[in-house]
Amino acid sequence: MPEVALSARGLDKRFGGLKAVSGVSLDVQTGEIHAVIGPNGAGKSTLVNLISGDLRATSGTIAVGDVDVTRIPPEARALAGLGRCYQKTTIFSGASAFDNVRLAAQAHARRPLRMFADANSDSAVNEQARRALSVVGLEGRGEVTAAFLSHGEQRQLEIAMVLATDPKVLLLDEPLAGMGQGEARRMVALIATLKRDRAVLLVEHDMDAVFALADRLTVMDNGRVIASGHPAEVRAHPAVRAAYLGEPEAVP
Repeated sequence: MPEVALSARGLDKRFGGLKAVSGVSLDVQTGEIHAVIGPNGAGKSTLVNLISGDLRATSGTIAVGDVDVTRIPPEARALAGLGRCYQKTTIFSGASAFDNVRLAAQAHARRPLRMFADANSDSAVNEQARRALSVVGLEGRGEVTAAFLSHGEQRQLEIAMVLATDPKVLLLDEPLAGMGQGEARRMVALIATLKRDRAVLLVEHDMDAVFALADRLTVMDNGRVIASGHPAEVRAHPAVRAAYLGEPEAVP
């Protein structure tokens, strides 16, 4: 049986009288890309924020592997194996691409901080950074200042920073946002490789990319899950076609 790397059960999130997420449950298995889709305002971003710890769930549980992370902060979830890339790129624009990734690896390393040690002397962290840059296709761009990378390369760099923390679960929140066709194709090809050693939870509006990448889909509308399963069966689901594609549901 595939390993369940991420499990959410009965997640609710209320903002005053508004219930942004209501009773959402899903599993993401190691070796798969699980995409969450739905119309604007469906609750997708709120769900990802609950899983990452940027928002605290009103009720429900979240586990990374066997670790209950429901009530712990984002940095503790990262140590448990949860990595997230945000909609807006979060990099250190004045540092080189390599230094960005090395800083991420250092922050995650469970070793005492050596205040006056040369960062270049930590061979394990440096190798981890080089490996992450290679995975995302930036092995020849390590010395380039991050601000001078293209938008697509900056998104690749952010993924490398997360990979340097060795996540069991990778949350990708609209990774294709703002990309041209060429950059988007390269990003889709990269994302397809990321599931080999981990679970990937993807939120994305580009439906061509979603159906090219996803092993399973969860569709949300008005804060609730209306369908979940393999892409072909979800695509044909009448509630999905009504809520997401604007087609009327058949009346029995």
